[in-house]
Amino acid sequence: MRKILKYVTPILVLAVGFGSIMALSAAKEEPEKKEDVTRVVSLHVENVRAEKVRLGVHTQGEVSPKTDIVLIPQVSGRIISVSNTFAEGGAFSPGDTLIEIDDADYKLAETRAEARVAEAAVTLEKEMADARIKRKQWEEWVQDGNPTPLALNAPQVARAQANLRAAEADLQSAKLNLKRTKISVPFKGRVRERLIGVGQYVTAGTQLGRVFATDVVEIRLPLTDSQLTELNLPVGFIAANHKAHQVELSAKMGGKTHIWQGHIVRINAAIDQQTRLVYAIAEVEDPYGISAHNGMPLAVGLFVNATIQSAVPQDALIMSRSALRGKDKVYVIKDDKLEIRTVSVLSTSPDQVIVSAGVQSGEQVVTSAVKSAYSGMAVKAIKRTADKSAKPKGRQLDTASR
Repeated sequence: MRKILKYVTPILVLAVGFGSIMALSAAKEEPEKKEDVTRVVSLHVENVRAEKVRLGVHTQGEVSPKTDIVLIPQVSGRIISVSNTFAEGGAFSPGDTLIEIDDADYKLAETRAEARVAEAAVTLEKEMADARIKRKQWEEWVQDGNPTPLALNAPQVARAQANLRAAEADLQSAKLNLKRTKISVPFKGRVRERLIGVGQYVTAGTQLGRVFATDVVEIRLPLTDSQLTELNLPVGFIAANHKAHQVELSAKMGGKTHIWQGHIVRINAAIDQQTRLVYAIAEVEDPYGISAHNGMPLAVGLFVNATIQSAVPQDALIMSRSALRGKDKVYVIKDDKLEIRTVSVLSTSPDQVIVSAGVQSGEQVVTSAVKSAYSGMAVKAIKRTADKSAKPKGRQLDTASR
């Protein structure tokens, strides 16, 4: 009997404990079930605007003269005079004598050439007189047959005429060489470099210095294929007029930003093999005169930022730059639901983005940050009290490229 109780007693204790636990569990009230409530996210929005815009692209380039030459004499001699304007940075007008070479030898050469011309003219007159006498003698004495050219002194006359022409050519050459002792250029310009001084002997072909014209300067502006597309410009483009594509050039000098206006005159017909870019050529007229900004000329060698504007306005949709997500996505609120749209971006700037498709005018796009956004997300649109990016409709905008 003791052995039976020894084994049965623990089983009974476990059974009673389990029964108690089950009874307590049955008596416990079930927890109240809560229904899931959809959370609505409030987001700042702005309306998409439809406007006419002039697209533009940003690029950079260095100012260079359209005409830049090295001064080289065509005659030899010792330099006897150098103009005060022929110094680095000096300005000169068309036809100003910049350098003068000793002309004594060339004056003597001109005198000798004049003497040869006079001698050749006398010889020609003599031969022509002989020709007249021989013709008269033939007519009076021979009368029969035709005289030979030699009999009428024709070869001697032709030789005298040729000698006279040669002497006259030598005289013209002597006068030309004398004129070349005074060196000038046919344009208004500035001196970039001076390489000679008074008393120096130079020969034909010696470099005297370097000058450039100031009537027009050029800026080579590199463009990518997408930038050409934005501007609607083909490779090899040549402007028919100066208003085709305006260019705004800017640079910071002396702590101030200066701005100059120019225009695109052509686009190179070949693609650069190293950079795979195409270069547009912009021109600015009279950069040291009327085109100077507050007295600051568009100096040769200056590195400038350039914004090229499209010539033809086009229809576009404009929104705040903060509305663009990634490369080409925007969030649109429609019927209190979030839609993720893909847009065709034409151009962007720090303030705004311009697209051609993907949204419609008047639609609300999200401008605030959104975490874990998904299509169909319940949202509430909140308009900002002061939308600084809003601009009146119908205004043409100058924009920058991506």
